[in-house]
Amino acid sequence: MWKYRTPGIPDEYFERTEEVPITKEEPRALQISKARLSGGYTVYDIGCGSGSITVEAALQVGRDGRVYAVDVDPKAVELTKRNLAKFGISNVDVILSDAKQKIAELPPADAIFVGGTGGDTEEIVRLCYEKLKPKSRIVIGVILIETLYAVLNVVQGLGFSEIDITQVTISKSKKTSTGTMMLARNPVMIISATK
Repeated sequence: MWKYRTPGIPDEYFERTEEVPITKEEPRALQISKARLSGGYTVYDIGCGSGSITVEAALQVGRDGRVYAVDVDPKAVELTKRNLAKFGISNVDVILSDAKQKIAELPPADAIFVGGTGGDTEEIVRLCYEKLKPKSRIVIGVILIETLYAVLNVVQGLGFSEIDITQVTISKSKKTSTGTMMLARNPVMIISATK
């Protein structure tokens, strides 16, 4: 369905529901690029939501790679499975679980995405640090300033290197009766770092 090597699958290609969040196209493309993925990598998508990051990561790591998509919400897990089927992706394990219990059971990771964790992001980042291989990347998407502050303290305290914070503010065009206007989306802050 998506025949390109570049990330940034348009949002309208994904199955969506109001109850389950999606990482939108442009912030998602940036997060994928910050992870520096390569073929054969093992990747986690913690708080997978609709599975948009899961789909993009699975395409980037190829058949020899593996993605573990974890979410505590059964609706998110089902939606992720539907999106994987829609894109014909089979190199993903979708797991219904509290990430704090599941992370320890997963194999060592080359890259980890964290988002939509429901307020326990700092603890999840600590657990992910233990599972990351040396020189591997973590990418954390947040929308709250308080979460950014808390996660940044944890990332710095754990000794990650190459810490980068990028704020993405996107506006998308919308046709009106008299022309085209730009509608702003909520800003997203992306923290990326290397173990």
